[in-house]
Amino acid sequence: MNVKRQLPILCSLIVAVAIACSAQDANLEKVLDSMDRMSQSFRSVQADFVWDQFTKVVNETDKQSGAIYFRRAGKDEIEMAADVKAPAPKYVLFNKGTVKLYEPSIDRVTEYNVNKNADFQSFLVLGFGGSGHGMLKNFDVKYGGAENVMGVNAAKLILTPKQQKVQNMFSQIILWIDPARGISVQQQFLSPDGDYRLAKYNNIVPDKNIPDSVFKIKTTGKTQVVKP
Repeated sequence: MNVKRQLPILCSLIVAVAIACSAQDANLEKVLDSMDRMSQSFRSVQADFVWDQFTKVVNETDKQSGAIYFRRAGKDEIEMAADVKAPAPKYVLFNKGTVKLYEPSIDRVTEYNVNKNADFQSFLVLGFGGSGHGMLKNFDVKYGGAENVMGVNAAKLILTPKQQKVQNMFSQIILWIDPARGISVQQQFLSPDGDYRLAKYNNIVPDKNIPDSVFKIKTTGKTQVVKP
């Protein structure tokens, strides 16, 4: 008798869970479709940023702020430049498979060749020109609901890397996507050791004609170049 009485309740719970999962899937598809549309028409975007880098072992947060720029440089290539204003001026440039870090205080450029790392650009363009459904190749993606981020009713996407080598770097990546524009307004990269980087973006301007000079490092005649 107890089983018979409980059966309708169990059936109702199963139906409720199925409906909730279906709604989540539908919401996820809407966000991924929005990101796909943004990716197909993407030319450029610029924004102001605040990066919070939390280091668990010392329980400290390092804050950096400045402006960031993305633009399509070819069919499958995107360039990025980050002009860090505070706490110390730095300039970060990614193009043609190379990351360059310029530190004016010591007049040094450090170059990193990431051309062999096929995953690098996929991380770089998450929420900034990258395809929504394209993420499914490298990540399990779940819809985490809607959250207000700096006045935007953003869709929260929870990404879990499929490859072990990526999991060793990031146990989880969380994106907050403006569903109307398919652009990221906030990102969080979480490491297995408890460290994380939280990035917030505002004053986002898509399809702006960004000068070529933005994607060049302004060095001096005495600038030291280091290639570790």
